[in-house]
Amino acid sequence: MIPMVVYLFLSIQLLFVAYTDFKTRMISNFWPIINIFLFLNLTWIFPQTYVFKWQILIFPIAFIFVGFILFLMKIMGGGDSKYLSSMFLLIPIEIQDTAFIYLLYTTVIVGSTLIIFNLLKNFDRIWLMAKTYDVNGIKKLFGKKFTYAPVIFIAWMWFGWQNRMNIH
Repeated sequence: MIPMVVYLFLSIQLLFVAYTDFKTRMISNFWPIINIFLFLNLTWIFPQTYVFKWQILIFPIAFIFVGFILFLMKIMGGGDSKYLSSMFLLIPIEIQDTAFIYLLYTTVIVGSTLIIFNLLKNFDRIWLMAKTYDVNGIKKLFGKKFTYAPVIFIAWMWFGWQNRMNIH
């Protein structure tokens, strides 16, 4: 179970982060620092819910590691992985996997929608590039990063709605 105050805090924070990421295409390091500081305090405020175990770090470390690889491949921004890593510290260990599943589903849905939209919007250009074997041109059309914080926000809202009985 996640405390209502933490769920609402993350919801409001994600709204700000998603908005600024959408506008500036950057996530400030301020947010991960706040989340880490909050996590340390939550272990004192809600000791039954937030226990410092090494297992709590599995998702955060995975986000840093995978995010770094995706950053090198120019797929994901560095701020996204740092933010996700710190955000998952605020999700109780018992429901981290559930929150991750909602994030994964939302990423697939939004990513697929954007690919289909891009395909339909640029169909004539893609067809011409395919005919002329212009692989680099096709890569440029599909190789654009999109702001990921709004996807995290949507996933968090969906997670909260579907798991509202676990928010107290």
